[in-house]
Amino acid sequence: MASWETYLEDLRKKAPNVIVPLGLSAATFGVLFFLKKFNLIYQFFHKVDENSKRHGGELVAEVLNQHGIKHVFTLVGGHISPILVASEKIGIRVVDTRHEVTAVFAADAVARLSGTVGVAAVTAGPGLTNTVTAVKNAQMAESPVLLIGGAAATLLKGRGALQDIDQMSLFKPLCKFCATVNTVREIVPTLRKALQAAQSGTPGPVFVEFPIDTLYPYPLVKREIGMKDKGQTSFMQKIVNWYLQNHLSNLFAGAWEVRDSTPLPVSIPQASSSQVQQCVQLLSRAKKPVILLGSQATLPPTPVEQLRAALEVLGIPCFLGGMSRGLLGRRSEIQVRQQRRDALKDADVVVLAGAVCDFRLGYGRTLSRKSKIIAINRDKDQLFKNSDMFWKPTVAVQADVGGTMVSIAKGLAGYQCDKDWLELLRNRDEEKEKKNSLKAEEVTDTNLNPLKVLHTVEELLSDNTILVADGGDFVATAAYILRPRGPLCWLDPGAFGTLGVGGGFALGAKLSRPDAEVWIIYGDGSLGYSVAEFDTFTRHKTPVLALVGNDAGWTQIAREQVPLFGSSVACDLAFTDYEDVARGYGGTGLRLDRTNEDKTEDVLKQALQEYRKGNSVLVNVLIGKTNFREGSISV
Repeated sequence: MASWETYLEDLRKKAPNVIVPLGLSAATFGVLFFLKKFNLIYQFFHKVDENSKRHGGELVAEVLNQHGIKHVFTLVGGHISPILVASEKIGIRVVDTRHEVTAVFAADAVARLSGTVGVAAVTAGPGLTNTVTAVKNAQMAESPVLLIGGAAATLLKGRGALQDIDQMSLFKPLCKFCATVNTVREIVPTLRKALQAAQSGTPGPVFVEFPIDTLYPYPLVKREIGMKDKGQTSFMQKIVNWYLQNHLSNLFAGAWEVRDSTPLPVSIPQASSSQVQQCVQLLSRAKKPVILLGSQATLPPTPVEQLRAALEVLGIPCFLGGMSRGLLGRRSEIQVRQQRRDALKDADVVVLAGAVCDFRLGYGRTLSRKSKIIAINRDKDQLFKNSDMFWKPTVAVQADVGGTMVSIAKGLAGYQCDKDWLELLRNRDEEKEKKNSLKAEEVTDTNLNPLKVLHTVEELLSDNTILVADGGDFVATAAYILRPRGPLCWLDPGAFGTLGVGGGFALGAKLSRPDAEVWIIYGDGSLGYSVAEFDTFTRHKTPVLALVGNDAGWTQIAREQVPLFGSSVACDLAFTDYEDVARGYGGTGLRLDRTNEDKTEDVLKQALQEYRKGNSVLVNVLIGKTNFREGSISV
């Protein structure tokens, strides 16, 4: 066996940053190690209030309140009850859903529309695994969401406790920041760091895990921890009791000391003056420029109204995608909606303002190699996505999109885009719109023409409408026809293409903007994921209006599967009476089909009347097949 001195020397080599004094005896080192291991020095200076009825949930609520959080979405579980009770007590609204995934989708919508962090709290194990899809969706949509999860008690992790799994390994690939709170005193600083990380750089989800014994009061945790009566203990049990008591004391040491719970500064990358100048020079010489705006353009801190004004001053034709839909209002002289591929082929300068060269832009193949490309994105990976294959940026700016575009507009004072170029794109737009209108007049073999129904809806939407898109074929058709009325009035899943967002997104949207009229545009397939949330809408008095395109099938898949393989296996649904399902959950259900086709507008107006009375409404629209989108789907 090596001598003590040899061991210390080896320790110095392996861990040069650890101070190991020369001549330190084995006994002294052992004592220091023991004090550090069991945190006895900290406990000596930070006593435990054994009679306090305070609990960790109060600290969580305090931090959320200091960060301007107004809603916590949840599906209740014993692990997280203290957080929910404390949040409600200080005025944070707790909204419970019928599925944990909906809670995270709702938090995502709040994050997008409010400019703050959306918060969801769910119980351990299956409660958390149920959120994985929504958390991944938030990651890809770059939404700042805080997921709070319960966990097994600190002493029981890995020992087979109820709902105990390795949650950290599950969420580390999905979240910007993951942390386990091991003592009550860690709650405030850990949450502050998590909320800061969610909003800094490229926004995204963060996860904080709370073992159940960090959230409940000291007397209750002590009762549950399992110490035996001191009068009936063996020597070994006394050692166990000491260990448990020390663990309990360390858990609550310094728990209620005053700590700063206000927000930490958020770091957002900004373009340098030289980068802005490079962009200005390229655009100033452009004859046929085009701007493609993605969701990042709507992120704080640049107000969307300020960005809109800057774009209108530039006068450059804009294609809007993701959360930027509606940025320029319902009818804008510079917004182009159709024939994007042709415009990109002809353009001499293309600005990717938060737009990414993924599948939505053919991985960059839709860009012309003759075009100069200005790419702006907070995320370096997204900024250069596929640039080694099909395209290459002329100028790449890793910075906030909105702020950079405003700076470019200031640098281009006096610039005017070629009116002939803009007129060409608008003429193409109008030509395509006319063709779409003619398609709406075609008679389908069965039921209603979806385009005609959607054109009727478009004329009935108010100026304060928020549209939530959740579906495949019907929703993709709606995207060509329905026009968001203003900035931050369109919610779709984003790049992950997730079905099932409708209930949660609509819930978060209605709570963020109570005066808005919130419509969910559902496919009949996607409706099945969240139709149960009509119960949530009813209980929490948050009315929404759902329009279901019911063609009795997964039509977006069938469009390719049937011609390719001659089978509709797994693509067939039924013309289900979804309006009855909505009624069963306390909502209002209406139906549109061939029998009342001539009253389409009247039925939709009735839906709006019921909605404005405070009722959630589902309009089940039986639709037929069209060839409107044939050829628009690729393998």
